Amino acid sequence: MHAPMHAPTHAVAIDFETANETRTSACSIGVAWIEGGRVVATEEHLIRPREMRFNPFNTAVHGIRPEDVADAPEFPEVWARIRERVDGRLVLAHNASFDLSVLRHTLGDYGLAWPVCSYLCTVVLARRAWPNLAAHKLNYLAEFLGIALDHHRAGSDAEACGRIALAAARTLGLEQLSDIAEATGITFGQLTPDGYTPCKGGNPPRRRRLLPISA
Repeated sequence: MHAPMHAPTHAVAIDFETANETRTSACSIGVAWIEGGRVVATEEHLIRPREMRFNPFNTAVHGIRPEDVADAPEFPEVWARIRERVDGRLVLAHNASFDLSVLRHTLGDYGLAWPVCSYLCTVVLARRAWPNLAAHKLNYLAEFLGIALDHHRAGSDAEACGRIALAAARTLGLEQLSDIAEATGITFGQLTPDGYTPCKGGNPPRRRRLLPISA
């Protein structure tokens, strides 16, 4: 087994869009690179799924059609462009159980090795930073924080995810994203060639109970 990883100093936010209900049908990936407490670059890549079956529901959500990816590279070529830059970084994803599942299943489908990284679900983080918000969906948080968002465009979603994480860290009084685990009790998920462990939320802060004013 791999030894526990040290908290990364740099991060990358990722977002996948899929062609259908299967986790191996990625048709787009967005990545936002985070260094020095800010988003320094954002990328978006179309992907040609191995099975070119597009569910009308998925297309209605993200707008990507089979003809849009007909000449796009398959996942291994896209992954080769970013793989070395992902290794060792803290990976952020909004609803990480979905995006990390797409990554793991697609890598497995092509027989590619998993990266070595820690990951953090920004839904879990947002619930700790803003426990009284009515919702913690990506578009709701983007509106709350004044973050520009073209929802379900993978690059825009990834950048918003990164900016939400940075805003949450500031709200919690933290200087770096790597301080989140120790300060909040959130357990970073881990991805290694041996397997993975999920991101866990720890014990959320107790909400204040308003008591009636005595006469």
